[in-house]
Amino acid sequence: MNDKSMQSVMEKAKVLVEALPYIQRFNRKIIVVKYGGSAMLDEELKQHVIQDVTLLKLVGFKPIIVHGGGKEISRWVEKTGMEPEFINGLRKTDEATMEIAEMVLNKVNKSLVQNVQALGVNAIGISGKDGGLLKVEKKLSDGQDIGYVGEITEVNPKIIMDLLENDFLPIVCPIGMDEAFVTYNINADDAACAIAKAVNNVAWQNVVFALVVKVIIMVAGLFGYASMWAAVFADTGVSVLCVLNALRLLRLSKKQASLR
Repeated sequence: MNDKSMQSVMEKAKVLVEALPYIQRFNRKIIVVKYGGSAMLDEELKQHVIQDVTLLKLVGFKPIIVHGGGKEISRWVEKTGMEPEFINGLRKTDEATMEIAEMVLNKVNKSLVQNVQALGVNAIGISGKDGGLLKVEKKLSDGQDIGYVGEITEVNPKIIMDLLENDFLPIVCPIGMDEAFVTYNINADDAACAIAKAVNNVAWQNVVFALVVKVIIMVAGLFGYASMWAAVFADTGVSVLCVLNALRLLRLSKKQASLR
């Protein structure tokens, strides 16, 4: 083994030793990970995201992925010859667009399940319609009707808790139904926060934000990357959204420095 390889091994060992107390402290804690935006368009970044979350599962956390897919929906809407319409920054979702959105989000959902399964972790993809997970009402934007866009009114986390109890990694598609069982699209950030709060009320998780972020950074850094993904931590009634992309940039800068 050359000096460079030995140094790499020693650095990883040092990170792992430092991370171990935090891994033990937060073992079996629930983390809701919101995944979306540009991180879904880059295949390499997508793989890193899935590897990050799967790693958390393997070291003892209980991750839940809530994903978006807005840009992919827009792409498919344009493919059909329809023009995406936005009101106050929110997509107007008519009946035809809602049908496309549900199709695309389910496609994304099963793709993520496939990627997680390929890494040796059992995952199940569900939508907010399954088990009555997400109940919604029609959302208005400054009094304007924006179609089949839902505002979450109630979360029934039983299906998620059952999956976690049976050692599955739940992957949630942000689609819900109203009291008349009409389907609505939901903002993925809103869905992630609502699920994190509901899971907290059931499981009484007590996650300390700063320490959890530290262990995620250290563990991701152990394998030389950290992806641009957002983690919503189930805490005492509070959902905290944090974006982790610094390590990815740090990794790139170190690589560039080594080439000089």
